[in-house]
Order: sequence, then C-alpha cells, then structure tokens
Amino acid sequence: MVDVAIVGAGPAGAAAACYFARLGFTVALIDRRRFPRDKVCGDFVGPLALAELDRLGLASQGPVYEANRIHNAALHIDGKLVVEGPLPQLEALRDYGTCVPRMLLDEVIVKAAVASGARSIEDAQVTGYDVDESCATVFLRTGGRDERLRCRLLLGADGSASLIARRLRGTAPPRYDRIAAVRVYFDGVTGPADRADLYVDSPAFPGYCWLFPTGANGANVGVGMPVEIRPPVNRPLREILLELTKRNPALRARLANATMRERIVGWPLATFDPNLPIVADRVALIGDAAGLINPLNGEGIQYALQSARWCARSLLDALASDNLCANALDPYVKRVREEMHFDMALASLLVDIVRNRALNPLWLWLMRTIAKRAAGDSGYANTLCAVLAGIAPVRRLLEPRFAWATIQQVYAATSALK
Repeated sequence: MVDVAIVGAGPAGAAAACYFARLGFTVALIDRRRFPRDKVCGDFVGPLALAELDRLGLASQGPVYEANRIHNAALHIDGKLVVEGPLPQLEALRDYGTCVPRMLLDEVIVKAAVASGARSIEDAQVTGYDVDESCATVFLRTGGRDERLRCRLLLGADGSASLIARRLRGTAPPRYDRIAAVRVYFDGVTGPADRADLYVDSPAFPGYCWLFPTGANGANVGVGMPVEIRPPVNRPLREILLELTKRNPALRARLANATMRERIVGWPLATFDPNLPIVADRVALIGDAAGLINPLNGEGIQYALQSARWCARSLLDALASDNLCANALDPYVKRVREEMHFDMALASLLVDIVRNRALNPLWLWLMRTIAKRAAGDSGYANTLCAVLAGIAPVRRLLEPRFAWATIQQVYAATSALK
C-alpha cells in the first residue's frame, strides 16, 4: 500500500512523483517501458517549462542545462520568411528555450523522483484499476506476472491514449479534440542552430511544420494537424512532411545536405476539453492524460509539469485527511480551470475558425498580413511570438493594443486590394 501511485513516468508523472515524495508521501511511479526510453515529441522545452524544471531543481544541471538553446524564432509562409526575431523575455522567465530529446528529459525527471524517495516500477503494463472506499487497486503485468498495487490516490499520467482516462471517463477522447503529429531527426542541418523555424504551408494547414535545432548540425523536424478538418486530407502526415522537405524552399534550404537519422514516427494528442472530467473517487488525471495540450500550438510539456505541481499542492489536504472522494479532489479541478479554461477555449475557437481548408488562401493571406505588422512593430511581434511559443496566454491577443493593431493592419491590407 502506497499513498500515491502514478501511471506514466513522462514529465507529468515523474514531476508529480517528485512533488509528492518530497512532501513525505510514499509514491510508486509506474511505466510500461524501461528508462532511458524515447518518446515521440517536438522536444522544445520553452521558458515556462524551464521555470517549472527550476522548481524541481533540474533546469541548471545535466542534459537540460547542456541542451541546445533556442534564442530566436522565424515564421515562414508558403516558403517565404515573413518575420524573424528573438524569443521575448517576460517577467523572470529565461529569454530562450531548449531542445531536449525526450529520451534525456524524461530520464532526468525520473531520476529526480527516485532520488526524492519515489519507487520506480518499469516494464509494467497497467491493465486497469478498481476503487473502493478504502483505496484504489492498480492491476499490472510485469515480468510475466499479474500483480496488484494498492494506493490511496491514483494519478493517470499515461499520455493522450491514457488507459486511466478511458476508465475514468468511460470513453476515449473525442475525435474532434485530437491532433495528429509526426517527427523525424535530421543530421547535417544548416542554418542558425539557435533559431526555431515554423513553416505554414497549404498542404499542412491548419497545422504547421517545425524545425527545432538539437545542436549545431541536427534538428527535430515534424508536422502536426488537427484530425478533424474540412475537407479532410486523405494523405498520411508522413507523406506531407516528406513533400514539405522537398518542395518548401525555406525548409529545403536548411535540409539541403541533411539526412534522416531514423524513420518518421507519429503520435496522437488529445487537446483540452473542459467538459471532460479529470477526477473521480481516489483518481486524478494530469498532463496529456487530462488533455492539457494547447490546441493552437500543440504544446504539452509545460502543462504537464504545471499540472503535476497544481495537483500536488491542491490535494495535499485531501491526502493528509484521507478524504479522497471526487468532491475532495475539486481544488485541483478548480486550479486547472482557473489556469487554462478561458485560454484553451480561445485557442480552440481560433483552431475551429481555420478548420475549413477550402478557405486556406484567406487564412494564409490573413497570416501574412499579421506577420507584416509584426515585422515592423517589435511590441506587436513580442506578443505574437510569446503566444505562439506558449510563453504568454492566448488571451493576450484580445488586449486592446494588439487587437486594434491587428484590425488596422487587416483594414489597410484590404484597402490595398481594392
């Protein structure tokens, strides 16, 4: 019997294990793989995620500290550079992000959890769980044997395809909330090693392609897109990514002498839906399992780390009193809603507006128009870049100065067409 059992040892689960173990609770951290293990991801760890790693004492040591730093970002539309500049520095945040392969990042946090007192259970396949008045029982298969682990609180941190979430909710995430993405590593990449490039092109829109340098010559390159779009794209994302590497002039320039290090791999993401429950009696969901992914940019690492902290702090009293019914877990639900509800609703609305691919020429023209304003207005550019990088909340786009500047720019561009 442990106080907290956590299924999934990615950033959310391992960070939660750190927090609960450091608070003095007994913790079991369960993962179906053995570390170090890879995880398909864009690998970008932004300033907010680095701030969360600082809270854990991990941002200034080992692979995170030594990782390639991204100081600048560039946006390309239809193969042309439209705006480029430094990542904005907000409050006490760093003015850079890093590109840390998940094989390194996840192991760093898992080791910190173990050093904090958590018990790591690897190569363990969780097959389900039951809850009664006294505890939750996790069923797992490890080493060819069926075992049970009893706990007072069960956390589901097992990703967008979470078994714990499906059991809690009784269903898989709605298809409408899903994003599909693929990525591959390239060696022999040219261009600035400290610049992240985003490519918006009609074949991938309303998604986008990225190139995040992992060092002087390497990069993580991928493409992501909402699953539900109109009309649908009847081509695998792998084909779209390969087409972009060959036909997009800006991307092709960086990959002219590059070679793929491995095969293209993909993964699904389930974005935030405030209508779906994230707690039940003695069970809570964090990170991707809770759908804490921004539908606008696909960012999940910072929300995974944040939700681990929110969960530990919000449920401290519930654990201490052993009152772990769904109502007693509501402080965590309220914290997630306060932090994310409005912002993610706005991000979802923006994605919904551009789901109609028949209007791609209009959406891309609008993006070029906004980018033109950003190229000549540093304050406007800082806000736009901060939102796209996940540094600032999406609601910053509704602030009077930014909204008025956008309206003026669109009006001027429309008048020029007459």
